[in-house]
Amino acid sequence: MAYRQGLDKQSVLLAAVELADQVGIEQVTLAALAEKLNVKTPSLYNHIKGLPGLRRALALHGLVQLKETLKESVVGKSGDDALMAAGLAYLAFVRRHPGLYEATLIANDMAATDAELQELATSIVSLMLRMLEALQLEPEAALHTVRGFRSIVHGFATLEGRYGFRMALDRDESFHRLLSTYLKGLRSS
Repeated sequence: MAYRQGLDKQSVLLAAVELADQVGIEQVTLAALAEKLNVKTPSLYNHIKGLPGLRRALALHGLVQLKETLKESVVGKSGDDALMAAGLAYLAFVRRHPGLYEATLIANDMAATDAELQELATSIVSLMLRMLEALQLEPEAALHTVRGFRSIVHGFATLEGRYGFRMALDRDESFHRLLSTYLKGLRSS
């Protein structure tokens, strides 16, 4: 079977990322992706395992990209500086790739039965736990802190992405204050 020149698994994935970021993950269909790539839908099956395979590939790619973004943001930083940098980087990732970020949330559903997704998600939690080591939290408290951190960033990003902050007030300043307050609370508990 002849493949379209230049079309491979990576180009299909990157086109799907672009599409997801433009229209949202739920609107990414094989038909829409084929149209974007100017190919017939059956041609995609040479590179992906249908829509479930595409969603899995997007989830994996999104988690890898998020992890790399977080890792790069904390190089040379520790404690509060590292957590603030990670929070800002996380929010910037969601702003840059809203559809790809949505794909990482789909990964939550798939991780229960997908060892590779589960391992990647666990590695992100481990990265966050390493950032918290300076706070010397008990293991359970550290996990609660990671959940809180993720909830703050996800909640803010979700509200912002759905135009929940329409007032003429600097959203970056709001986010910085929110994270600062959370970090202050961690030190006082």
